[in-house]
Amino acid sequence: MSKRLVAVSAGLGRPSSTRLLADRLAAATGRHADVDVQVVELRELATDIAQNMVTGFPAPRLRAAVDAVTSADGLIAVTPVFTGSYSGLFKSFFDIIDKDALVGLPVLVAATGGTARHSLVLDHAMRPLFAYLRALVVPTAVYAASEDWASDGEGALAARIDRAGGELAAFLEARPVRRSVDPLDEPVIPFAQQLAALAVEG
Repeated sequence: MSKRLVAVSAGLGRPSSTRLLADRLAAATGRHADVDVQVVELRELATDIAQNMVTGFPAPRLRAAVDAVTSADGLIAVTPVFTGSYSGLFKSFFDIIDKDALVGLPVLVAATGGTARHSLVLDHAMRPLFAYLRALVVPTAVYAASEDWASDGEGALAARIDRAGGELAAFLEARPVRRSVDPLDEPVIPFAQQLAALAVEG
């Protein structure tokens, strides 16, 4: 059975190197495991996220995105670096998610930035965030600076992406499929039958 993999991209531009990295990580994971991939673009949810922060109620599109993340078997989380850390949009989205909803969820973290000197964001910001949420962060995190997309750095970046995808796939294979229980799928026991059962117990 295919595992449900959700890739969250906090890229703001179009085209977005952050989205490109998310797509390549999802493809790399798919080369090692049977996955159905869904991409969540936070750019399209920016207004809904801001409104949820002040009202406490998610709009339908945001609710669907949160449900996709919390019911996934694995997660790829990619953010651009702003002021030495993840973007405010990225953090706000994960602030909306219940702090217990990602417990034990395999997560691959990745980031994009202008220069390699921001790569520590993976270890000083992203790993602590998902450690707080008690997710399982795969060992290899991926940072892509502008120069990594050039032809000279493509080989090294491609190798990191493939290694990280393989690690996430191994986590997914080792973990049972997550399926939320729909209360409407529960069988309805006729009232008379429930009364009869009480009479037998009494």
